[in-house]
Parts: sequence; C-alpha cells; structure tokens
Amino acid sequence: MARNFKQSTTQFLTLLCATFALLVFSPIKQLAAQADGEYNGQVVMQSGQSMAWQAQTQQWLTLDDFWQRWANSRGGITWGKSQHYPPYEKVKEQDTFLVEIDDGSCMMEFWHGRWRRANDVRRWDEAFNDYSACPRVFD
Repeated sequence: MARNFKQSTTQFLTLLCATFALLVFSPIKQLAAQADGEYNGQVVMQSGQSMAWQAQTQQWLTLDDFWQRWANSRGGITWGKSQHYPPYEKVKEQDTFLVEIDDGSCMMEFWHGRWRRANDVRRWDEAFNDYSACPRVFD
C-alpha cells in the first residue's frame, strides 16, 4: 500500500508541476511568438500601418512588400500590374497578377480556372481581404 501511495503522490506532483509550467510558460511563449510573428502572412498594425509576418526572412513587411516577396519566390508576378485582366486563353494555373482598381491593387492568383485573390488561395491572414483594392475586386 505504501508503494501505491508513493506512486500516486509522484504522479500527482508530476501532473501538478506540468500544469504549473503550462500556466506560467505558455503565456511567455505566446508573447515571444507574437513579437516574432506566429505564422507566415499574419497581419498586425504597427505605427498605424498593416504589416505582414514573412516567416522565411523572419521579418515584418508591408503587405505590398509581402506580396512582392511571395511573387518573387515563385519567379515574379506573371502578368504584372494593370486595370485589365490578362487574356483568359493565355493564363495558366497559378499565374499571378496585380489588379489595379481606383487607388489600390490586389494580388490575384489564377486557381482552378479563374482569378482569385491570392489570400483566398494561400490562406494568409483575413486582413489581406480588407487591404487596398482586395475588398472590391469582385464588384
């Protein structure tokens, strides 16, 4: 019986220590992760400007710079920047294009037979869908 009591006490203390460590160190880890960025494409406001975490370089970039770096990693923006979409018959799957609308632009990617916001394909932060011309590309 003493052996069972000792095992139970040891298990209880182990569980107690693990719970304490989670309660103390998880918030510290979360704060550190937030300072560095938690995931590629995470958007935060810094000094009144939207900034996106670029995981490969471990730095915060403007959303436009984030798009450009992403496009560059894939060989560049396939169709450049324009108010007019490229000819449909010449576009290939995963081609990219910066559509210009009024005073803004939005990174687009050709995906499954149609142009989509790059964020809808890549699943970066939802804030990209509210940035610049992105909320209006389908109007």
